Amino acid sequence: MNGLPFPALAGTGPARVWLACGATDMRKGFDGLAVLVQQVLEQSPHCGALFAFRGKRGDLVKLLWYDGQGMCLFSKRMDRGRFVWPMTRTGSVALTGAQLSMLLEGIDWRRPERTWMPSLAG
Repeated sequence: MNGLPFPALAGTGPARVWLACGATDMRKGFDGLAVLVQQVLEQSPHCGALFAFRGKRGDLVKLLWYDGQGMCLFSKRMDRGRFVWPMTRTGSVALTGAQLSMLLEGIDWRRPERTWMPSLAG
């Protein structure tokens, strides 16, 4: 994931990540999603934060990000499974870059499970 250009995934900057709760019309492009950022999330789409939107079926996510020169729109469709999304229908949820990476891999970012637990000494 570190090869992606936006800092929220590459770990190269303090970019915030916002999930738009509920389902979004995935026919929307740059302008339609930017309007949602302004009106629904009450944020500026040009603030450098990454905004994530999920479709009704749950297998498609779009990421909107302003890189300082223009708007970038990334999308990912899952072959199997769905993206884990908050249950609420309104508002937004802030994520870390690590949580976004888990979300994009299809991992439940809300309750990641450790693969190793330390044992008692002695």
